Amino acid sequence: MGAPFDEVTFLGAGINHQSFILRFERGGENLYPLLDEAIERDPELARTVRVEMYRRLGYFPTESSEHGAEYVPWFMRHDELVERYRISVGEYVQRSEENLREYEGIRSALAAGEGFEIERSLEYASLIIHSIETGTERTVYGNVRNSGLIDNLPDGCCVEVPCLVDRTGVQPTHIGALPPQLAALNRTFANVCELTVRAALEGKREHVYHAAMLDPNTAASLTLDEIESLVDDLLDAHGDALPEGLRPVAATG
Repeated sequence: MGAPFDEVTFLGAGINHQSFILRFERGGENLYPLLDEAIERDPELARTVRVEMYRRLGYFPTESSEHGAEYVPWFMRHDELVERYRISVGEYVQRSEENLREYEGIRSALAAGEGFEIERSLEYASLIIHSIETGTERTVYGNVRNSGLIDNLPDGCCVEVPCLVDRTGVQPTHIGALPPQLAALNRTFANVCELTVRAALEGKREHVYHAAMLDPNTAASLTLDEIESLVDDLLDAHGDALPEGLRPVAATG
């Protein structure tokens, strides 16, 4: 759009991995019309999940196309759409495997008495600690308990909102009500999260099945029998890492 990043202001909110840019401005000017023009000029740009989500829902999502496709029922069940939107189906698995390789490399280097280069990541933890310790004010996008921050998402669920951080701690921003279509989509994931947490806290294996059944992408891609079989395989695979009530019988000794 030709707008320098440091001149752009924005406000986003929603839930983790499914937050949306509610306000997108430069000097008080709404930049969404310029974004529309940029997309219109570049047909290849339109071949992304993010742009398609923006086109349908009216607000640009913060999540990457590859990861965002995993949270909705509309793309990954159709080979034609996987190709059209160039979705790398195994991208997140590959990223996780790369993280494991990097971890093992650093661990081996430390065990051998070697050092490694410390690089600033995009994660917020060190910045939050720095602001609390030094009083340096920063705004970060944090995942916090919804205590009236987003009016049309469930009370107590985890929401993602801008947070001011300084010596007094983390102070979330009140957003109000999300556009109804965004809140409705977010609630589908809040339901999955609640059932997952209840499964862990209450040791109820059936809630793991319920969470998987209600996950939009899983529900769109698998039958109920396939979902149950997949959950069984995952529970068996993770064994002793699970809360006791969720462990396979052979792993509860």
